[in-house]
Amino acid sequence: MVTTFKDYEYQRPDMESLKTEWNKHLTRFRQAGSADGQDQEIRELNRLADDFSTASNLVYIRSSIDTNDAYYEGQRDYFNEIGPEFDELNTAFYKELVASPFREELEKRWGSQLFTIADQKIRSFSAEAIPLLQQENKLASEYAKLIASAQIEFDGKTLTLAQLGPYTQSTDREIRKVANEARFGFFAEHKKEFDGIYQKLVEVRHQIAQILGYKDFVDVGYLRMNRIGYDREMVKNFREQVKRHIVPLATRLYERQAARIGVDSLTYHDEGLNFVTGNAVPKGDPEWIIENGKKMYDELSPETSEFFRFMMERDLMDLIAKKGKEGGGYCTFIDNYDSPFIFSNFNGTSDDIDVLTHEAGHAFQVYSSRNIGVPEYIWPTSEAAEIHSMSMEFFTWPWMEQFFKEDTEKYKFSHLSSALLFLPYGVAVDEFQHIIYENPGMTPDDRKAAWKKLESEYLPHRNYEGLEYLEEGGFWQRQAHIYEVPFYYIDYCLAQICALQFWKRSREEREAAWADYLQLCRLGGSLPFTELVKEANLLSPFEDGCIESVIGPITEWLDAVDDRAL
Repeated sequence: MVTTFKDYEYQRPDMESLKTEWNKHLTRFRQAGSADGQDQEIRELNRLADDFSTASNLVYIRSSIDTNDAYYEGQRDYFNEIGPEFDELNTAFYKELVASPFREELEKRWGSQLFTIADQKIRSFSAEAIPLLQQENKLASEYAKLIASAQIEFDGKTLTLAQLGPYTQSTDREIRKVANEARFGFFAEHKKEFDGIYQKLVEVRHQIAQILGYKDFVDVGYLRMNRIGYDREMVKNFREQVKRHIVPLATRLYERQAARIGVDSLTYHDEGLNFVTGNAVPKGDPEWIIENGKKMYDELSPETSEFFRFMMERDLMDLIAKKGKEGGGYCTFIDNYDSPFIFSNFNGTSDDIDVLTHEAGHAFQVYSSRNIGVPEYIWPTSEAAEIHSMSMEFFTWPWMEQFFKEDTEKYKFSHLSSALLFLPYGVAVDEFQHIIYENPGMTPDDRKAAWKKLESEYLPHRNYEGLEYLEEGGFWQRQAHIYEVPFYYIDYCLAQICALQFWKRSREEREAAWADYLQLCRLGGSLPFTELVKEANLLSPFEDGCIESVIGPITEWLDAVDDRAL
């Protein structure tokens, strides 16, 4: 009989016992007289790390599904406390690993990427910072709970922020307007709390950077994200290319949208509607979507068929928006059960299908590399991981008719254009965080002013119609990454450029493109981002001319569509 997610057993780690056993194996590693001896101890330490990761992920999933579950909320608080203590143990191992007298032989067995990751982790951690790391975890959880607490009275119902989503895409302009006012009304009502949490996060993160010996938290953020082979100057150059090549194109796309939906000037609440006849929406309920998803993945490839059936048989997806559930979507991995898990908030919009393909792209990758043998390689670094998710969105295009029927062309036009429209916002979020952490003394008002300036550069079309909270520069506070995972955002932009290359190739040489994608998934995180991109026969987004090479075919495709007729 197949064991399903509800039967996955959570065992709360006893930190004292874990420390004792960990240090026993670390001593044996240090004293081993051969690479074989050290290799054996690495495997034992990996087993302990898998146990800890399994417990941590089960707690994270179950508490995010229901933030009112007192038991798992309590366990999440516990992991906020012990997480940095486990990082201390892991860092001690990494220090021994990089100093091993048998390093050359171990690198041949485990790959050099493990040693590069170890070095990054060593440089981003200090035992002295543990109390601050615990505080940082608590503050990030506070933000998630605040978002999950939203109960907005609208249309005679009490809705979460996710459940409000469909109203922001209504064909009735007044409904879109009041729905957005209700959404940002929640943020405005809790403005002091959002400001306060972020103020404390910036202060704590700056203190962590100082303890680690860095000028500012940007260096720490890059180390935490395992940015290997590129630096903040290369990222800055990428942002400049987006500003130069994508922002003018995005502005034209917004002008097309205004004409398409029949408004003189696009406002912030118009952005959610793509067509005057309404956006493309799935033509069935969540169960119908999943059944069609199974058919799609059965037909896409033998590998995706096996993967998706595994997910369904073990009930490894929690997809529907409900009260008390955290916002957003994610994919994680439960090590001891070799199981990816997909979390999202279906709300009846096309986002439901994007989640089914995007998060399933993550899940398919980690499923494909789950037996790679090195825990650090199961996932690649984030900018590489997002290639799998965003590219899966495009590889599944031939099956979109199953979900959208007569609205398929609407969906494809919106999906491809939104891939471009996202890029200016994505780099704005990245630049914003550089500004914030390079200037930790800024006040909440200073930060909002900085965001407003970035909006004028990257999103010059934005019109908030005098809505005070947004006019002040508060829009960024809805972006969970900024609070919870600093600097995790340019990753989406870099990956989007790679995914758009896969979109182009899938139309020209589908079999070869899919074979490269499959190989990319199987490689997991065994190589750094730029080398993974090369292995997939893609151009690096950092190469001059890469962005331009993608824009041409996309613009040609979009221009060939009579979008007003959709």
